[in-house]
Amino acid sequence: MLTRLGELRKSRKWSMQETADRLGIAKSTYAGYESGYREPSLQALSQLADLFDTTVDYLLKRGNDYGPNIELSELLNSKDNLLSLDQIPLSSEEIIDFIAFTRVKRGIKKASNPN
Repeated sequence: MLTRLGELRKSRKWSMQETADRLGIAKSTYAGYESGYREPSLQALSQLADLFDTTVDYLLKRGNDYGPNIELSELLNSKDNLLSLDQIPLSSEEIIDFIAFTRVKRGIKKASNPN
């Protein structure tokens, strides 16, 4: 977990102070989490997962290790194609179709272009 906190924080270009402020805790408390000096409570783990838009399992390096959540509609604006099926990258049109299919399946009807 310790390396993941630092990686997630640095990927957002946040300082330890900024991260602590977002969590409403002292910088020394957050620094203790990253260094391993302190263990976060269950409530703190949940807040960390929410802040970094990931799961507690990811922070603890448990389970399937899915990593941070990615909003599919954000992939449409990305230059890097992060999704593939049968080792073939999905086009923007295929991503839009996938989003539309999932929304219909969930019973959520929105415009075909999520942006």
